[in-house]
Amino acid sequence: MISGLVFTVVFVAAFVLTWLLRRYALASRLMDIPNERSSHSVPTPRAGGIAIVLCFLAVLPVIGVFAWLPWSFLTGLIGAGAIVAMLGFLDDRGHVAVRWRLLGHFAAAVWALYSMGGLPPLLILGYSFDLGVLGHVLAAVYIVWLLNLYNFMDGIDGLAAIEAICVCLSGAVLYILLDAPTLAVAPLLLTAAVAGFLCWNFPPARIFMGDAGSGFLGVVLAVLSLQAGWFKAELLWSWIILLGVFVVDATFTLLRRLLRGDKIYEAHRIHAYQYASRQCAGHRPVTLAVMLINLVWLLPMALLVGLGYLDGLLGVLIAYLPLVLLAVKLKAGQLEDTVA
Repeated sequence: MISGLVFTVVFVAAFVLTWLLRRYALASRLMDIPNERSSHSVPTPRAGGIAIVLCFLAVLPVIGVFAWLPWSFLTGLIGAGAIVAMLGFLDDRGHVAVRWRLLGHFAAAVWALYSMGGLPPLLILGYSFDLGVLGHVLAAVYIVWLLNLYNFMDGIDGLAAIEAICVCLSGAVLYILLDAPTLAVAPLLLTAAVAGFLCWNFPPARIFMGDAGSGFLGVVLAVLSLQAGWFKAELLWSWIILLGVFVVDATFTLLRRLLRGDKIYEAHRIHAYQYASRQCAGHRPVTLAVMLINLVWLLPMALLVGLGYLDGLLGVLIAYLPLVLLAVKLKAGQLEDTVA
């Protein structure tokens, strides 16, 4: 098993690199300037997520050298992550048209799916379904949606980092309980990289993740969830449960905006978490509340599914129901001037 020293090195490297990126952002005026759609009020350096990208990708070959995961999967993860991070960094520096971003996102998804063999068979009510080509298409859409929703949900201090840490630690717990500790290495290494960045991003944030970091986390978590499904079919459902806070808020908000005819790629601040942060007059209570939901509600549900005590689809529905009710209560997707 990989030495704890490696995790420590990744954490320290991410911490130091984030500090250096903050100095670079300040010197080059790479700043996030508040506007009427922002959830912050002070100009803040961005692109700190590059530290997560570099530290995680740099250590993945170690996993390959020790044969804990196949090189085909690792090259898919490295390639997809690098494509998305590069597009995000270019967008942080200037602007990349939506059509080119989406093209790059789908290219990254295809690269990852080709490397790992596509969508694993889905286990539904005890029956296994191999969806073939349709499954690969659905998997590509899943990856692209998850990396974009992660970008949408990275709007208050510490939230995206806390979510990634909770999901990865919970996924690692599942692997360890299923006697597959080597599969826990990749999620734990990502946890170490994100934790180093979080030291600078926890409310009040001194640097933001930026599109490079948020998109990268989204695509990596999507690929890790699909890889979990190849190990054990139930685990794909478990990972989808663990991602529930982001999936429900972003999807519910998007659907409401689509039904209203909004331009969905225009910036806004009407996600449930954004309304919650304004009601709480701060980011920290919301970020900590999301951590609590992940650990107290979603992790136990994911364990029930992953260990075979509950059907996966049924587990997702049960886990998501209170999250949907919470999104409704917080007026997710509702225009601000209509919120009482």
